Amino acid sequence: QVQLVESGGGLVQPGGSLRLACTASEFSLNDYAIGWFRQAPGREREGVSCISSEVGSTYYADSVKDRSTISRDNAKNTVYLQINSLQHEDTAVYYCAAVRDSHPFCMSYQYDYWGQGTQVTVSS
Repeated sequence: QVQLVESGGGLVQPGGSLRLACTASEFSLNDYAIGWFRQAPGREREGVSCISSEVGSTYYADSVKDRSTISRDNAKNTVYLQINSLQHEDTAVYYCAAVRDSHPFCMSYQYDYWGQGTQVTVSS
């Protein structure tokens, strides 16, 4: 019955920003580590950013570090991923995922529950 829903994707010009949101029904995201992953056509799914369930330790892929922020809003039961300075290479379907492990690595095989994804397209 675990259901994750992503939102906030869309068409953005290079240099623009997006804030993606991940929400859950029927359970609290506070109890889960949350990961953001993306998959572009012809490429493997890769970890973008992950946040632990204990003290909020975070991970960012080299490709997005210094321009991204992952955060929790406990009151809204939502995890956000803000990405600034978007580039063509950021175009992908972005997925959020959850696992009860307190501090996993940001690898897709570690996550048990997945949303359906939200499309991010960076284009002029």
